[in-house]
Amino acid sequence: MNWIYEPWPWYVSGPMIALIMFLLLMVGKRFGMSSNLRTMCTICGAGNKVDFFKFDWKAQRWNLIVVLGAIIGGFISAHFLSVDTAVAITPDTISDLQSLGFNSAGKAYLPIELYDLEALTDFKSLAILTISGLMVGFGTRYAGGCTSGHAISGLSELQLPSLIAVIGFFIGGLTMIHFIFPLLF
Repeated sequence: MNWIYEPWPWYVSGPMIALIMFLLLMVGKRFGMSSNLRTMCTICGAGNKVDFFKFDWKAQRWNLIVVLGAIIGGFISAHFLSVDTAVAITPDTISDLQSLGFNSAGKAYLPIELYDLEALTDFKSLAILTISGLMVGFGTRYAGGCTSGHAISGLSELQLPSLIAVIGFFIGGLTMIHFIFPLLF
């Protein structure tokens, strides 16, 4: 039963993603997680205040099932199909992160120093999470979609704007981790 606890190989998960994308393209749907936030805001009445949220959210109900499936699948995976949830990273990366104050590096899935409930009482962690969240939200809206929407759906449709957005995501990620992150920690 050890195979249950191993990550799925690319030759299984890749074709499964391709199959889902093919099916979505055939029925005229696009995959993306950020559009669900717009749908949820619309359901909660944001359309009464902001025109951006005035749309037929019922046409997007299918995508809310994707979010529910991701939440349920993540829970099942983390609690029933995982022995060790620590991310496998190189010893050099672990020592670099530990020198920045991340003692949970190599021991936890996410850095406890940022994502533990105690981080909400630390001004620096709370400020970083708030500013990062606002920047991701702005970037998602400005780019017309999130990383999953552009990288999976947009690229499979051979859309040039999605290619530009994905290149921007990588440049932003590399800039953050190599230049900005060390300044913060």
